[in-house]
Amino acid sequence: MAMLSYTPPTSPWIETQFEDQDIIVVNKPSGLLSVPGRAPEHYDSMWGRLVERYPEIQVVHRLDMSTSGLMLLAKNKQAERSLKKQFQYRLTHKVYYARVWGTPSEAQGLIDLPLICDWPNRPRQMVCYEHGKPSQTYYEVVKSEQQTSIVRLFPITGRSHQLRVHLMALGHPIVGDEFYATPEALAYSERLELHAAELTFYHPSNNQLTAMFVDCDFYPQATCVAVDHFQPPLALPDYRTLPKQ
Repeated sequence: MAMLSYTPPTSPWIETQFEDQDIIVVNKPSGLLSVPGRAPEHYDSMWGRLVERYPEIQVVHRLDMSTSGLMLLAKNKQAERSLKKQFQYRLTHKVYYARVWGTPSEAQGLIDLPLICDWPNRPRQMVCYEHGKPSQTYYEVVKSEQQTSIVRLFPITGRSHQLRVHLMALGHPIVGDEFYATPEALAYSERLELHAAELTFYHPSNNQLTAMFVDCDFYPQATCVAVDHFQPPLALPDYRTLPKQ
């Protein structure tokens, strides 16, 4: 599916949450690509803005264009290798907030549905029990509203569009979701109300467990939660146990 129009927000140009000699953590706005698209008019992106200031900047993970929140980038090759390995072995943990249509019947639970690309309708993804890759998301309802609710999300795996498809499959699509929302849920918000609020990783310079948090614009009450807040508890493996390169 081609992008009909691309008008990313420009203010603030870059919202930095943390920076040192090895990494930079930014708050990517909804509507901005993580990396440049194929067409020249889709060059503007979080990486494209940062590379003007940091020529060696490297992307180690991505957020969907419509998703806002924390994005971690490496400022040198050593940091890039360390962080990419952590994402590869699922040593990084993320916490998202979403406003969904309706309220799940269970206040918390595990969504365990295999996902695969819906090739005729890409970039859409779909549930497929025969060929899909294992995909798990913990969710927790934190606020019930008149037509919607706020859920806190902890993705165990990191499949494309995982949170969006899992919540749609649960019967509660994220409002403003141009791919998976019902007409009512799509019309409810001008943006996809999905925000990456928290990111936990091992700092590449000293292997210290590091947690970052950024406020959620559509749910200001969001707070930083510990990884073991979720049930069952999910502990980060020791960084030193990673396979050697």
